[in-house]
Amino acid sequence: MRAITAIFFSVLMVSVASAAPTKLKLALNWKPEPQFGGFYAAKTGGHYTKQNLDVDVVPGGSGTPIVQMVASGQMDFGIASADEVVISRAHGSDVVALFAAYQTNPQAIMTHEERGFKNLADVYSSEGTLAMQKGLPYAMFLAKKYPKPKVNIVPYLGGVQNFLHDPKFSQQCFFTSEPLTAKKSGAKTKTFLVAEEGYNPYTTVLITRADVLKKNPAIAKAVVEAVRAGWREYLDKPEAANKLMGDLNKAMDATTFKESADVQKPLIETDEAKKSGLGVMTEARWTQLVDQMMELKLIDKKPEAKSLFTVL
Repeated sequence: MRAITAIFFSVLMVSVASAAPTKLKLALNWKPEPQFGGFYAAKTGGHYTKQNLDVDVVPGGSGTPIVQMVASGQMDFGIASADEVVISRAHGSDVVALFAAYQTNPQAIMTHEERGFKNLADVYSSEGTLAMQKGLPYAMFLAKKYPKPKVNIVPYLGGVQNFLHDPKFSQQCFFTSEPLTAKKSGAKTKTFLVAEEGYNPYTTVLITRADVLKKNPAIAKAVVEAVRAGWREYLDKPEAANKLMGDLNKAMDATTFKESADVQKPLIETDEAKKSGLGVMTEARWTQLVDQMMELKLIDKKPEAKSLFTVL
């Protein structure tokens, strides 16, 4: 009987090991850059393969509607921000967050160091120009917190050229991107994270749909395991993933890839992540975000916070 059981178990293991990898696509909401390093490191490090997955990481661009693509079934997995998840769920979708790469949101305001600002309150109470895209949740949060700004707020048109040529110009930025670009051009910057003002949604969040979790829980768990291992590898050894992303995104040079990867580390591996694991999410954080978005009138009904994410 033991011999028969052993043979059966051996055949079963061979069958599992020889099963064709599950093919799937992971849609990014921007171009291959360090903010997605862990998803590419999961490929270069063989972590998708170890989970018997064949993952095509699909780059995005400005305005790529990832949440809508996942919600509609065009994609089973994608990358979004937590506030996008809240809005989508408030509108009736079943998107669910699985893993949050950035524990501290990297959206920020970049200023000239020589102005001597100590915080964002100084930026809003001083003369000059602040370029910001109105209508974004964090912009609305700051507008409510600083309702009577002295600074002249204008639309953000992209890039850093206006910043470089105007010492009284401040602008929105991604903590790991525009400040490095400005530095390369000789500017000395001071950058303030919006998260420090109290608005800190998770971002670079891996999302799927509730029906995917229901029908293929093992696949969803395998994706999360591979992604978590990929981010661990990228934080420790980003070189291979940076090379792959550099081949796909010629607009960013190797030095910037390295610097950006270094700058983002404390935003990803926070004390909470060190304690509970990379990608960790809590109901308290989601509850706070839902409340803030309700206050900003970005949603007209509150989705249940604990239904917005799952731990696999």
